Amino acid sequence: MEVARAEPRPPRPSASVMLRRGEEILVCHRVSSVPAFPDYWAFPGGGVSRVDQAVLSSHPEWFPQRDEDERAALVALFREMVEEVGIAPGPDGLETVDAELRDQILSDKSAWGLAVDAGKISVNDEGFTVISERTTPPLAPLRFRNHFFTMECDIDPILISGNQAEFDEFRWATPQQLLDEWHANQIRLPPPLIMILRELSDGPLEQSIEQMAESPPKQNSRIEFAPGVECLPLPTATLPPATHTNCYILGVPGGERILIDPAAKCVDGLTQLQEKVNQILADGSTIKATIFTHRHADHIGDLSAISQIYQAPIWASSQTLEVIPSCDSDHVIGEGSSFVLHGPSGEVRWDIIETPGHCPGQVCLVSEAGIISADNVVQVGTILVPSGEGDMAAYIEGLYRLRELDANLLFPGHGPVVTNPNKLLTHYIKHRENRHEAVFNAWQKGLREIEELSHAAYADTPDAHPMLKVDQTMSHLDALRKEGRI
Repeated sequence: MEVARAEPRPPRPSASVMLRRGEEILVCHRVSSVPAFPDYWAFPGGGVSRVDQAVLSSHPEWFPQRDEDERAALVALFREMVEEVGIAPGPDGLETVDAELRDQILSDKSAWGLAVDAGKISVNDEGFTVISERTTPPLAPLRFRNHFFTMECDIDPILISGNQAEFDEFRWATPQQLLDEWHANQIRLPPPLIMILRELSDGPLEQSIEQMAESPPKQNSRIEFAPGVECLPLPTATLPPATHTNCYILGVPGGERILIDPAAKCVDGLTQLQEKVNQILADGSTIKATIFTHRHADHIGDLSAISQIYQAPIWASSQTLEVIPSCDSDHVIGEGSSFVLHGPSGEVRWDIIETPGHCPGQVCLVSEAGIISADNVVQVGTILVPSGEGDMAAYIEGLYRLRELDANLLFPGHGPVVTNPNKLLTHYIKHRENRHEAVFNAWQKGLREIEELSHAAYADTPDAHPMLKVDQTMSHLDALRKEGRI
């Protein structure tokens, strides 16, 4: 079937601030109920809203020495600081915001601009320095071009409780302390923050800040979802809303590395892969193997072109190896297989499990960091269980198995990292089982034409692609037949 390909969305401007005192910086813990990055430690900040843009347009005199991006970022940041941590600029540095005024702004964003006009809040940007600018890679539908500011702060934040709270805890710590805890899988940190902490931990904090401020880093040199789990999104002809396939690099610099699903085929993808391999080798690492999670075309790249970039044994299930030109170094992996990656700070074990519902021979990789979950779930969109080779019953069984593992994180084949695995897996299980019963009920009503069955079973999602609805209905029918229900 032909399905229109998606295009990455342009990033929206946003801002965050690293408040600091001495050698320590402020990080805040995101509440478990927020949809994005729950239970992560992060800096205060947020996206530029329409209200922020309107306020800025009515005050062209603000921040005249800064460019338009920084001006918009500062407006959003100053408002977010009031909402999230109860702090705002004052004539002589940062100060605590009046509680009643803060409640008004939490109820209505436009109240912030009115408070500034009334002289209740300052927009003094003195001391706010940009130390980095990072853009969300094209693996998420909601992307940001974020300005990271820093500012001295000698007061503690005041966090709120209730439905409007984004943070429920704060702490002051050195960049190295946070990195050490992250490496030990004790805390969660978003990938841009990890890059910044690495740059700050090379020397005294003020000296590192000065160096970064001279030429704020803008490149996502390493997108680390977890210790020893780096992501390289490669452009592929995959199903929307995804536009890329996640190639994962396991291991740490200076140690053994494994590449998973290097799906590069186009010039851009192969160039990105070449640059990443060059970086891996420059770090003193060796590439131990290439693992393909399954045999679908959007996960296996141009092997001939890739072999010109690097060479390593291919590890995959027997079903996946059937579609790959054979080589003496090929190695079959499957249920019960495992391997250990050796690095400068120790070794990490990864275990292999099979979840063949989406594709025969599909494997997942499990470690303390989380699960490389292939095409079982995605944070945005859904997973296709092809009627020609998929197995709906095995797919649902695989979802249950992944949930039972109680993973810290899921690293999917497409899209952003899954930060609340059990919640998402429970949603997927409920959704698929409900759809299964919807197909069965349509059959029980006497419907037999596949288009009629799919239309009835997907009555709640009329905008779904008609051919995909038919294909998934066929997968459910096949599973119902195997169950003996039809």
